[in-house]
Amino acid sequence: MASKARHPFRRRVRPGVDAMPEVEISEADGIRSLHLGSETVQSSMNLDDPTDLVLSYSRAMMGFLLFNDAPAHVLQIGLGGGSLSRFIDFYLRDAKSVAVDINPQVIAVARAFFELPQEGERFEIVEADGADYVKIFRDSTDVILVDGFDGLQIVDALTTEDFFEDCRRALTEDGIFVTNWWSGDKRYMSFLERLLGVFEGRVLELPSASHGNVAVMAFNRTPKLTRWALLEKRAEAMEERFGLEFGEFVARMRLMNPQGEHCLGY
Repeated sequence: MASKARHPFRRRVRPGVDAMPEVEISEADGIRSLHLGSETVQSSMNLDDPTDLVLSYSRAMMGFLLFNDAPAHVLQIGLGGGSLSRFIDFYLRDAKSVAVDINPQVIAVARAFFELPQEGERFEIVEADGADYVKIFRDSTDVILVDGFDGLQIVDALTTEDFFEDCRRALTEDGIFVTNWWSGDKRYMSFLERLLGVFEGRVLELPSASHGNVAVMAFNRTPKLTRWALLEKRAEAMEERFGLEFGEFVARMRLMNPQGEHCLGY
């Protein structure tokens, strides 16, 4: 969930399937957005630069690159409008990316209107329940990106202890789990406590620049880089390469995680 905004152009794509939220798209000022049954913008694409991460929460989710800038395999749970898929395809040329979404309408709309990467060896879309799909992996994916909202709130199945345990089992030794949560959700702290328990405290919160979203990162084991000063230095070198504000990411993480280095096991 990213932001709430009204748009001058709004189009309903097709009726909902069963109990799934209705998929709609809107367009304004060169930005095309995807909605799920509400005004809330779930995903956006800059029509002039489709690889640009328009929404601040999607930019924050890529903060994991500070700790691993060359993942071989990325699993995305929640396709949305494909923002993360386009970014990964463009910037991480050696990575294989699999995007899983339970809603066939979302997949169809993303393919038709959101300039997804070509499906093949490097990018695959799977129509499935992400909470079930992750169970097929064992020590084999470097990064798991979870962005599963139903139009109103995060999907419950993506916040359980069992789900977090399945994700940890799916990760490689140095794997990173990243999820998008909304800080205003009254359940946020309970989600966080479960994640801390499963990942033995190795969790960092990276608030987005707006709208209260937080990219929460959990580490399968202590990352090689843990000192704030070293992360700041690394951020400088990465900003031009990826076009993201990594320096601001580190500053926001430092403010929200005063225990920082200790929580990562240093």
